[in-house]
Amino acid sequence: MALRPGGEWSAALSHLALGVVSLHAAVRSAQASRGAAAGFLLQALAAAVTASGLGTHEDHRAGAWVATVIGLPLLAFDFHWCTNGHLMCAGCFIHLLADARLKEEQATCPNCRCEISKSLCCRNLAVEKAVSELPSECGFCLRQFPRSVLERHQKEECQDRVTQCKYKRIGCPWHGPFHELTVHEAACAHPAKTGSELMEILDEMDQGRRTEMQLYSSIFGLLSLEKIGYTEVQFRPYRTDDFITRLYYETPRFTVLSQTWVLKARVNDSERNPNLSCKRTLSFQLLLKSKVTAPLECSFLLLKGPYEDVRISPVIYHFVFTNESNETDYVPLPISDSVECNKLLAAKNINLRLFLFQIQK
Repeated sequence: MALRPGGEWSAALSHLALGVVSLHAAVRSAQASRGAAAGFLLQALAAAVTASGLGTHEDHRAGAWVATVIGLPLLAFDFHWCTNGHLMCAGCFIHLLADARLKEEQATCPNCRCEISKSLCCRNLAVEKAVSELPSECGFCLRQFPRSVLERHQKEECQDRVTQCKYKRIGCPWHGPFHELTVHEAACAHPAKTGSELMEILDEMDQGRRTEMQLYSSIFGLLSLEKIGYTEVQFRPYRTDDFITRLYYETPRFTVLSQTWVLKARVNDSERNPNLSCKRTLSFQLLLKSKVTAPLECSFLLLKGPYEDVRISPVIYHFVFTNESNETDYVPLPISDSVECNKLLAAKNINLRLFLFQIQK
């Protein structure tokens, strides 16, 4: 086996030391956050591969970059640091805060165990700027580009980026690398199809549009009703009195449409240990606290509040309230994924906007 030059041995030892430190951090942070532990573990593996001498020189350099900025795919380039200077990507930071809320604990840094919160931690703009200049691999052509230009390259410049035929609007299902687009479109059979053949294709495509348009038509119909009300609601976290406490949320009483209401919400339908689940959801129910003299038929929906960055899709729910049946079933809060759910759980309170429409016959 050929001996390595002194410089290579020095680099190998530094990567080996990085691997040991990262592995130690992964073990220490496993209980606090699986996401953070996985990031440290991958960082240790990348450093070990680089130190072992496997692969080409370019692979070694790429491995070093991976070891430095592991976890970035979660939420772009946002980095936060604790009061002792330990870095964590935005995805891990939000996940740690959400886990602490679910376990009724104070969130702590996985490295030094100091307290962390949105007020105690701040973004490290210097690291974010440095990371934006680090090379990253294009997912299509596998070439290396600075992260600051990678998104534009993948969307506009890469010849291997996935694209669709311009005749997709009349049913062409083709998609492939951009450099094959011209050849495909020249030979595409869809422009030569007869009117009756195209009508069958378009009918199938229109069915998917009808569902979406039905939602907007329903919203426009509700906006034409006489009695419409909305308010900002704030869900506050509480714990049940059971032997094994469970997290739930509840709003203070509020008045809309001359009636008093309360909203409740729960995580993962009140499963026993939602902090152990990678998939997280929120569901809510609307409760009428006033007494009514006649059935009160309402449609309602929850949307994000002002200045919130969570993504919530509009879904309309319908219920007839009476004195005997004054609360709805729990219905899903239509957030897109678990990342959006963690954003809500990480906050001290959940701020949303409720719309209520009274239906009069």
